[in-house]
Amino acid sequence: MTQTLDIATPDGPDLTDCDREPIHVPEAIQPHGLLFVLDATELWVRREAGRLDRVTGRDSWLNQSISSLIGDDLARRLRAAVAAGVSEFIGRWRGRNGLDYDAVVRPGGAQGVVLELEQSSQAALLGVDLIGLLDTAASSLERAASVVQVCERAAEAFRTLTGFDRIMIYRFLDDEAGQVVAEAKADEADSFQNHHFPATDIPRQARALYLRNPVRVIADAHYEPQPLRPAAEVPLDMSDCGLRSVSPVHIQYLRNMGVRASASVSIIVDDELWGLVACHSSRSQLMPYETRLAATNLARSLARQIKSKGDAELYRERVRLRQLEDELVARLPQEPSLPASLGQKAETLRTLVDADGVAILGIDDLTTAGVTPQPQAIRDLAAWVIEQPGLRPIASHRLSSVFPAAEALRDCASGLLAVHLPGEQPLTILWFRAEIVETIRWAGNPASAVKTGPGGALTPRASFEAWSQTVHGRSRRWTVGQAESAARLRDALGDFAAVSRLRSLNRSLQASLSERERRLEQQTYLMREVNHRVQNSLTLVSSFLGLQARQADPAARDDLMEARRRVRSVSMVHSRLYRDGDQANIDMGRYVSDLLDDLGDSVGPEWSAAMQRDLAPVSIEAGRAVTIGLILTELVINAQKYAYDGEPGPITVRLEEDDTFLRLIVQDAGKGGHQVGQGFGSMMIRTLVGQLGGKLDYLDGHPGLRAVLRAPITAP
Repeated sequence: MTQTLDIATPDGPDLTDCDREPIHVPEAIQPHGLLFVLDATELWVRREAGRLDRVTGRDSWLNQSISSLIGDDLARRLRAAVAAGVSEFIGRWRGRNGLDYDAVVRPGGAQGVVLELEQSSQAALLGVDLIGLLDTAASSLERAASVVQVCERAAEAFRTLTGFDRIMIYRFLDDEAGQVVAEAKADEADSFQNHHFPATDIPRQARALYLRNPVRVIADAHYEPQPLRPAAEVPLDMSDCGLRSVSPVHIQYLRNMGVRASASVSIIVDDELWGLVACHSSRSQLMPYETRLAATNLARSLARQIKSKGDAELYRERVRLRQLEDELVARLPQEPSLPASLGQKAETLRTLVDADGVAILGIDDLTTAGVTPQPQAIRDLAAWVIEQPGLRPIASHRLSSVFPAAEALRDCASGLLAVHLPGEQPLTILWFRAEIVETIRWAGNPASAVKTGPGGALTPRASFEAWSQTVHGRSRRWTVGQAESAARLRDALGDFAAVSRLRSLNRSLQASLSERERRLEQQTYLMREVNHRVQNSLTLVSSFLGLQARQADPAARDDLMEARRRVRSVSMVHSRLYRDGDQANIDMGRYVSDLLDDLGDSVGPEWSAAMQRDLAPVSIEAGRAVTIGLILTELVINAQKYAYDGEPGPITVRLEEDDTFLRLIVQDAGKGGHQVGQGFGSMMIRTLVGQLGGKLDYLDGHPGLRAVLRAPITAP
């Protein structure tokens, strides 16, 4: 039977009653075992359920110690499990009917302790046999090459383990419907391979229970529920109980399906319900405790391999896409704008995520490749994309379900993958996938479930004959890797745009720097020329003063020589600036040393030999160096003139750095008492010290005079 629809899920009755059914508190059990609610202290029976007379020979054990039923040995193990507060298998118990029962204790919360006696297989596999079976199955799953092959091998392994007629690996899709992805069955059993089951087949609260309790068994769909006695105001939470009675709707569902016994084992990947292992049999069949444990273990191995194989497939896709992204970005031209540059690579961009068409939009640019909607429709869709919150790419294989206007575009745009890059040059990229008319095979018509009136009972569909549905408005699904690739490409294009802007700014800056460097070079040349000429002029003035001194009378000769020494101190600063090429700062220690050499030479070798120095390297502004040089010259001249009455004698000069200050000390060992006076030299010293913002102190040197200049290294 085939029906053509334009929607994703077939119409049907309101099944939300199933979502509200309290299936975890049925207050009844299946009849292949017994359940006792015990007080946690004395382990007396407070509530009970099951065919007690048939199994134990008594109608009731209420207000009796459980040890009188199960014996002292099991009772001792029971108390140990209660003390530990854990669910635990405590051993096997044989009933009056001659059958073995698995005894399992579970915490019951405020109501006490729950003890289940569940009928065993009577022929349990040895532990070594179960371990060998699980090891063989795990090895087979590890060797599988893909997720599909893992599921196929798991179906065979579960059939070998459980003996059920049909095993289905059932995967939940993103719309919560399920699909059978692998199957192993007896020849006479019907096949449901690739069939879909609607989301309503497994209500939400049932999915929550599958996460909590990974195995559910219905030994016989024709069973009669055994109620818990006596009734209680607060129902017992039986979420973890293996004997828990199931929903009447589900029992009818199994009967309609022709299933007598069923079991479901959860496949949990990353703490989410990935799917189920559904086990069906046309006859009543138990899944005893040890088999349930083995099935749980095998389901965990299956989940690990699903994750491992899925991650490997995703990794390979990510690597392939990343290589394509890098190659695309590396080959983008730098000019003109980013949208225009990307438009030149539109075809490569289309094939990156296996799209049928692509559109690249800037402020004024629109470039397309492949099969795309009309330009105005593209711009409307881009405007909608820009309005969406968040930074994640928009990915939909049913675009009309989130953007109704796309219904008219489904022939070329049923699927959309889109990213937006804001900024000075905003960019929007839209990838399109055309409609693929899909025929889905359902296990029966989901719409055939009926509900008799507003308060009536829900009746599940009666037929599970393959029912086909043709679905429109869908495209091929975008993979996780493709959505990630779109996000990475957007980020890479953002970096590309930023780098392009930086390169443009660098070019402008480089042009400005080149012009500035040219001007600085001219300025440097002019300054060197000025320094050279100043140096020549100062040297010429010094020479004239020397000539004049030789021709002058003795009284004037000393004054001229003092003037010559002052000129020489200024000349040396200019000489060092010209020689070192530093027009801002000089090494004051070297400058003072050269100045002392010149001062000594100007008055004779005896004075040169008497000069002692201890000079620290202090970097100082050239203008301040000239001022300090003039002060030093005057202090040395004073010491030469007055300390020893013109005769040679020791003069010590020290230069020290003290945080942001320098200290210049000129000390002699003469008669002392020669301090600043009223002459020209003394007036010049006072003026120069004031210009420096410093202080000059004359101290007793014991013997001689100690002149100490303290001044800021930089101008105040």
